[in-house]
Amino acid sequence: MLNQRLHLLTYWIAALVAALALSSAAFAQAGARQAASKASAPPAPIHDLTGVWQLQGTGSAETLAPDADMPPMTPWAKVKFDAEKPGYGIRGVPDGNDPILQCDPIGFPRIMYMPMPFEFVKTTGRFLQFFEREHEYRSIWTDGRSIPQDADPAWYGYATGHWEGNDTFVVVSGGFNDKTWLGPTGYPHSEDMRVIERYRRVDLDTLLYDITITDPKAYAKPVVGPQRIMKRKPGAEIEEL
Repeated sequence: MLNQRLHLLTYWIAALVAALALSSAAFAQAGARQAASKASAPPAPIHDLTGVWQLQGTGSAETLAPDADMPPMTPWAKVKFDAEKPGYGIRGVPDGNDPILQCDPIGFPRIMYMPMPFEFVKTTGRFLQFFEREHEYRSIWTDGRSIPQDADPAWYGYATGHWEGNDTFVVVSGGFNDKTWLGPTGYPHSEDMRVIERYRRVDLDTLLYDITITDPKAYAKPVVGPQRIMKRKPGAEIEEL
């Protein structure tokens, strides 16, 4: 009887060792397959955002930030805000004076929140940001220059860019005119507005987009937009309008 028990115990120990060996081999194979899969995925190009991109999940709201997240306006901005007459949205009235309903350019940064794609084109000393809406373009200089102190006020401002590490493109803009709105409800800005954007590439087809607006003439503190996601559209082309 003792021999039978010893034989049975030896059998189960051997079976357990075999099962553990098979499990370890299967786990190792799964890990190898996962590593190979990651290795085969093309890495995001370093210091290059070339391609067609589109903001995700904004629909047609084209809003920098919810009204509840907008900082207090200065008296100067409040006078301008009260005088504006949006053509649609919660403050919409017939025959409003929204700049985009007057055939003026939508301007920056409002164009970043429209449900239409844009393309980054890399060239010597700058990126070109070409928008499908209105077929407007914006130069982002990367040759080390600064924003001119006497830049002529423009709809899309004057932008310079630099890289932080390999994955984050930082754009600083100034030189704007004060004819555009920050969103459809009529939030104004002054010619003193400065904008900082951060495009962080987390993989080949995904950017995390952050924007901060500083305009002491119009707002008591910086306007910080919620982080948004942009997706690359491989093979897409900007359409003719």
